[in-house]
Amino acid sequence: MVAKTFGSAVHGVDARTITVEVNVTQGKQFHMSGLPDSAVKESEHRVESSMKSLGYFMPRNKVVVNLAPADIRKEGSSYDLPIALCILSASAQIETELLEHYVIMGELSLDGELRPIKGVLPIAIQSRKENFKGFILPKKNAREAAIVNNLDIIGVETLREAIDFVMGKKKIEPLVIDTREVFMGKVNSYDADFKDVQGQENIKRALEIAAAGGHNAIMIGPPGAGKTMLAKRLPSILPPLTLNEALETTKIHSVAGKVGAEGTLITTRPFRSPHHTISDVALVGGGISNDR
Repeated sequence: MVAKTFGSAVHGVDARTITVEVNVTQGKQFHMSGLPDSAVKESEHRVESSMKSLGYFMPRNKVVVNLAPADIRKEGSSYDLPIALCILSASAQIETELLEHYVIMGELSLDGELRPIKGVLPIAIQSRKENFKGFILPKKNAREAAIVNNLDIIGVETLREAIDFVMGKKKIEPLVIDTREVFMGKVNSYDADFKDVQGQENIKRALEIAAAGGHNAIMIGPPGAGKTMLAKRLPSILPPLTLNEALETTKIHSVAGKVGAEGTLITTRPFRSPHHTISDVALVGGGISNDR
């Protein structure tokens, strides 16, 4: 029997929908196809342990998991939850018609608890674009995904909770957040403000001109002169982010796993403080794409 649901693969700051298919048929062993990396391949052990902890079983027949399109590299442990639900459905341990209407992502622990994942915001944006009913994901990521409107954000804490939801045994109200209200309530709310700087009139004037004209600025001086202190406060005199800029900024932080515990929209211009020994390539960004 074949079961199918949907996940997502993040490349850069954009997401691409992945079809997760599971077929349980005659034979032996567990097979996974679709260019999975080591973390995805190891999902077999996490999935089996979490299923057994809930009283279910891993089929001893031939289990084939396919992540399509098969020519795109799949990375990370966030495919655990959709694979587990598809295996349970394909082996007739659960009955549900909801799997094909949702994007499902989440990392499983050995006892069935769900751990947070990265890249939730671009996945939610892509899910809305493709008209999915909703997004089932770990509850700790739900606020971040709820930034996207017109998409049912279903936060679950365990595999049991996810199973009960897709089987209709438990009703979970979608998390709803007013994105514009969050944005307007926190826009330009900086921890370090330029107005707190005492003295330093010459460099303050130079930074004000740089901020007004969109110029670069370089500060040279001995340790303790206040270079980092002033640079950290420069974003507070820059124009406030627009809502679209805030979404783009939050997408980047989401992919990097740096949205924070609150998981809400980033409404201030980011400040990064790389080490002085950083290479030019690392500073401006670089590397090799995982697309194949």
